[in-house]
Amino acid sequence: MMALNRYRLKHLQNQHHRGASRAARLLQRPDRLIGLILIGNNLVNILASAIATVIAIRLWGDAGIIIATISLTLVILVFAEITPKTIAALHPEAIAFPASLVLLPLLKLLYPLVWLMNIVTNGLLRVLGVDPSREIDENLSRDELRTLVLEAGGLIPARRRHMIVNILHLEEVSVNDIMVPRNEVYGIDLDDSDADILRCVQSSCHTRLPVWREDINNIVGVLHLRNLSKIIDKQGLDRAALEREMEPPYFIPESTPLSTQLLNFQKKKHRLAVLVDEYGEVMGLVALEDILEEIVGEFTSNLTATQENIFSQRDGSYIIAGTANIREINKTLHWSLPTNGPKTLSGLILETLESFPDANVGLTIGHYRLEILELKGNVVQAVRAQLASA
Repeated sequence: MMALNRYRLKHLQNQHHRGASRAARLLQRPDRLIGLILIGNNLVNILASAIATVIAIRLWGDAGIIIATISLTLVILVFAEITPKTIAALHPEAIAFPASLVLLPLLKLLYPLVWLMNIVTNGLLRVLGVDPSREIDENLSRDELRTLVLEAGGLIPARRRHMIVNILHLEEVSVNDIMVPRNEVYGIDLDDSDADILRCVQSSCHTRLPVWREDINNIVGVLHLRNLSKIIDKQGLDRAALEREMEPPYFIPESTPLSTQLLNFQKKKHRLAVLVDEYGEVMGLVALEDILEEIVGEFTSNLTATQENIFSQRDGSYIIAGTANIREINKTLHWSLPTNGPKTLSGLILETLESFPDANVGLTIGHYRLEILELKGNVVQAVRAQLASA
């Protein structure tokens, strides 16, 4: 009864399984169930000991006490304790469900005795500082649920297990971990010429483009390219139509958890959000597709050419772009570079050095040895990385 899987038991209850329902009723008050079982168990064991001792004394005299004690102990241990309880622990449902047919009537029959024993034992427990009425917390934490999913084995296909685990990870990741940084944002600057704007629109691989005036910090809207025909006439670009067809920009804080933002996208019917920091400065963009990719993986239908940021070398090292996201590096190489600070490899290196290097330098972060290969301005462009023990 105690070895039953509580979650499977609840599932079987929902399926109206009679044995599971009976077992669940017994387990609602485990103190009464344990009291009932132990009353019967001890009653039978003591009765068997008394009978065996009387028979042994008649057959062997005083020596029969020792013979009865040793032989009955072996018999009870093997046939009444170890063997049946091992079988029951290995096959709890096969034993518990039929046993509930006997235990429920016995509980009603012996209820006065069980109630009396529980009064005594519960009082003793309270004296010892234990609250017998405290309910057992059966709720699973996120980490426990993750372990449960990963150990489901063949019951859940591997790809679906990874998707479920990725959903659980959404709480731990914020939008600034997956955003497109502002220096990589592709969009329309209204201060550009008509020809430049048309060229930008026609060469875009995105369906939505942010539109700003003067500076990316002044985003005034988002243009959906399905409206492209409405902003182009015989004379070329119709700027009035462009501003009329823009959707209002959707701003979000940079620290919003992915799980929260996914729900916000659904509730507000938006597909693209602009991240801003505490000072209102634009940090980057995040799209609904970016969050979905965190769950299901990269979309093969993505029209944007994936920029390779990690190149393996023959000596076991890797050439990594400085702008590469640390989470992507860890995911690709199964590394554990720190992710609680800067989001890019360049930022991590500069934070560790606490200065801008004058030349190419090497450093060690955790178990990894990094060597700056190219530095352009204040940004690390390329890094050679490998395990420090390699």
